[in-house]
Amino acid sequence: MTNQITASQTITHSAEETIAFGRKLASILSPPLVVLLRGDLGAGKTTLVKGIAEGFGAARAEDVTSPTFTLVHEYRGSQTTLYHIDLYRIDTERELETLGLDDLLAPNCILLIEWGEKFPRWRDPTVEIVLERMGESGRSIQLRTR
Repeated sequence: MTNQITASQTITHSAEETIAFGRKLASILSPPLVVLLRGDLGAGKTTLVKGIAEGFGAARAEDVTSPTFTLVHEYRGSQTTLYHIDLYRIDTERELETLGLDDLLAPNCILLIEWGEKFPRWRDPTVEIVLERMGESGRSIQLRTR
């Protein structure tokens, strides 16, 4: 679950600020949790995950990369395991099932899912983060919870 997250919007002006915001988010996210990351290509989803992973002590920002081709990256912290999942290249429910994402839902895990809105089962997450580009390096980051 989450610790008192409410709907909010943050503006960042650089990749470094987006990473720093991700670190702050880590302090209010607690497993087990599914987080849907929404935004166009290049909106900053992976950049935000860099900060979240650092905040959990699961990876250094420079070690976090987009899972576009591998589909799932795992980052293990001392207390929490993060799964950064990219469903951009997944087109059918059958392909989705072969990933075994349900098997990743464990008490100490957080699933950070990009492009999950393509599939009905991931459209209603506990936490949704919407990223939008604002100019060359700015980002609007909206945090929504249900």
